[in-house]
Amino acid sequence: MFEFLDRADAGRRLGDRLAGLRGQETVVLGLPRGGVPVAVEVAKALDAPLDVIVVRKLGVPFQPEVAMGAIGEGSTRVLDQRVIATYRLTERDVGAVERKERKLLESWLARYRRGRTHSDLHGVTAIIVDDGLATGSTARAACERARQLGAAKVILAVPVAPARVLASLTEPDDVVCLVPATMFHSVGYYYRDFAPTEDEEVLRMLDAAARPPRRPLQAAGDAGIEEEVDIPCGEVRLRGSLHLPSPCEAVVVFAHGSGSSRHSPRNRYVASVLHDAGLGTLLLDLLTPAEEPDRANVFNIALLAARLATASRWLGARQDTSSSRIGYFGSSTGAGAALWAAAEADAQVAAVVSRGGRPDLAGEKLAAVRAPTLLIVGGADSQVLGLNRQAMALMDAPTRLEIIPGATHLFEEPGTLAKAAELAAEWFTQYL
Repeated sequence: MFEFLDRADAGRRLGDRLAGLRGQETVVLGLPRGGVPVAVEVAKALDAPLDVIVVRKLGVPFQPEVAMGAIGEGSTRVLDQRVIATYRLTERDVGAVERKERKLLESWLARYRRGRTHSDLHGVTAIIVDDGLATGSTARAACERARQLGAAKVILAVPVAPARVLASLTEPDDVVCLVPATMFHSVGYYYRDFAPTEDEEVLRMLDAAARPPRRPLQAAGDAGIEEEVDIPCGEVRLRGSLHLPSPCEAVVVFAHGSGSSRHSPRNRYVASVLHDAGLGTLLLDLLTPAEEPDRANVFNIALLAARLATASRWLGARQDTSSSRIGYFGSSTGAGAALWAAAEADAQVAAVVSRGGRPDLAGEKLAAVRAPTLLIVGGADSQVLGLNRQAMALMDAPTRLEIIPGATHLFEEPGTLAKAAELAAEWFTQYL
């Protein structure tokens, strides 16, 4: 049984637990990479500044997954003498690992700071946030570093950790843990979605936290919506994650590809970039959990398109989105479904974006699409690039092909997903 849907869910629940600190002098410090998405939600809940505190684990030389300590910015260094003694490590062994990790730490600092100075911690409460603890070494180093930077009080806040590790911590003044596990497995065991957090996502979150809001603050009681929804669709119900600004002028509905869901970290990243542009989003599961194992359903484009259209009508029937313009964002097979749905005679779709998509799966429907369509493909995804070019030749709608140099099908290369998200935001902002 999963305790948390994903890191954002864990962060929101931590924020609720820490709500008593709202209004006090606090700074929230996330541990890159996985701790930052958790810290973002805590910072939102407390209306507090967000920053990172960079630490690196020191792994046993011949068994690097076992932590023998951790280092942090400056001279921060924490060692687990029990582990060092157990593995009979010499000072030379420890020093060699530390030198290697210190170089990596410096590169992380350059990447995440990008010229920004550390938040001033003098006299404030520093809240150290990670996505979970295993050995606690990096958390100890982070707490020590916060103390060095002048924090008056240090609180460690994590969604899950072994109870025995929590009991051994002396560095923080207080510890908040939602799941103190007596039979601990691994941090990822407690999450439904524990996909790796990419550098681009961390940088975007830090940039967003550093800049002022683009729009004036909403009046009290008019702050928009963030909720999980169920959409009736014949004999089934479609699960979705809905984000609406207030007022909501446009909503982008996400059609996920094969093997993906509304919890996809890539699509959630793209959605967050659209949120920054003032757009609403609906991340939608077009298949139920019972239907997903059958691969034939994944390629049943007519079925997926019909359900996408149902979700669009559902948005049209809601009071808060009845006048909102609709856009579709499709990935992989979801792009074929998005274009099929956009081609229907009664479709009220103002723009479509495909990322690494299969628009060719819409077949003869492509000629009937009228919505302006942006096709984003990785330059190293040669087969899909060819299929996109073929599909583009069949379309009469305003269509543009953007090729991201060096990107493969999943846009896993540094900077490529961020570029795709930026292009999508520009397209939807222009047409919605």
